[in-house]
Amino acid sequence: MRTTRGFTLIEITIVLALVALLLTIAVPRYFHTLDTGKVSVQRQNLAAIRDALDKFYGDQGRYPDELDDLVKKKYLRAIPVDPVTELPNWTLVAPDEGVPGRIWDIRSATDKTEAGGDSNAQAKDSSAANAAGGTRAN
Repeated sequence: MRTTRGFTLIEITIVLALVALLLTIAVPRYFHTLDTGKVSVQRQNLAAIRDALDKFYGDQGRYPDELDDLVKKKYLRAIPVDPVTELPNWTLVAPDEGVPGRIWDIRSATDKTEAGGDSNAQAKDSSAANAAGGTRAN
């Protein structure tokens, strides 16, 4: 007599339903973690560029006219890429009137980066800090 070994259709259906249930819990958390990581790298890139802008101003007495000036003068090895958009497309903020240079601050092209989500409030804080002493709040 020959006995066949295997799973019944009901057993396979139950296992697949359990796997699907586990995936519906795990996949959204995974993608949220990826987004959180991208935003964290974006903040780090902004901090590095802002630090290079401050050092450039301290050494040269003016702000750079373009981001490539930071690379040419060896303040950065390369312009960091925005991990959210995957392009080096940063929004440039010009200094106040009478301050030499064209780039005083830099922002992301997306709204996800700024901690409070209110880029206008941070721009006002940055302008107040520039008027007070030339430094910006990160």
